[in-house]
Amino acid sequence: MDITAFSESIPLARPFAISRGVRTHCDVVRVEIHHLSHVAMGECTPYPRYGESVESVLTQIHQIIPTLKTLSAAEAKVALQKMPAGAARNALDCALWDLIAKTDGLHFPSPYFDIRSQIETAMTVSIDIPEKMAQQASDYIEQGATLLKVKLDDKDIVPRVTAVRRAAPECKIILDANEAWQNEDLGELFSALEQLNITMIEQPVPKGQDGLLKEISHPIPICADESCHVRSDLSRLEGCYEMINIKLDKSGGLTEALALEQEARAKGFSIMVGCMLGTSLAMKAALPIATRAEIVDLDGPVLLGTDIPDGLIYQSGTLDLNNHQK
Repeated sequence: MDITAFSESIPLARPFAISRGVRTHCDVVRVEIHHLSHVAMGECTPYPRYGESVESVLTQIHQIIPTLKTLSAAEAKVALQKMPAGAARNALDCALWDLIAKTDGLHFPSPYFDIRSQIETAMTVSIDIPEKMAQQASDYIEQGATLLKVKLDDKDIVPRVTAVRRAAPECKIILDANEAWQNEDLGELFSALEQLNITMIEQPVPKGQDGLLKEISHPIPICADESCHVRSDLSRLEGCYEMINIKLDKSGGLTEALALEQEARAKGFSIMVGCMLGTSLAMKAALPIATRAEIVDLDGPVLLGTDIPDGLIYQSGTLDLNNHQK
């Protein structure tokens, strides 16, 4: 196998704000594997919250390439699991899944996984003043969205959510605090948000402070994101969360993500599948989890200025996969 890795910076369609700051570009790393007549690809998005950068991820990939290139694709996928979970392993793992499918004359993810032809996905409302967040929500509703994900920090939480709810009275809404609510009166806040018919709240407190959630009533289900990367995280999350968010960049690829999904369900967790900002190449790799998940948030390409050629089709709040079931 000939394995190469390179980075690309993609402008966003508009600035994207979460509790940790504002982004105008998405920096991805892609892995390309050439074997016989086949070319396979995987993509990851290095995430500073987890100590990653484009440079660190490329270094990790280049360090393991000499080992992987001497192995078959199936052997390489097994050997890869010795790497730390994270973006670098994800790009390699997904490229190997793609290569194995192409070697078999198949089109990933079919027929290895039975993928639904349409999957509802959240559309993301980024942080702004309430009026502008309401306008974002309204724009998505006009496009047919049925599920909104509202990004929040620790300011104007209820006014912002109220504005979005007024703009989208019939839409399902999930909230994502990105660890920003550690100083809030969570019991009082959850009670206020319950009145706004919220479907789920994602990662209200920082990783490591999850125990704060054990003694507080959860009228709205709570999902672990930053606190859940791999299977070994699950035991300390029981009693704190009802759901986990599986992202391939956190789990280190589809191989661990599938095992994490299985073990999480056995422990009683519901499943959300999420993404970092990225192109359809990264979203497609997550479809085997998305097709079974209770909540799907794979709108990364919608937020970009440009996607890859033959990208996934987003319409009326869903991923339309009819053209990707070859």
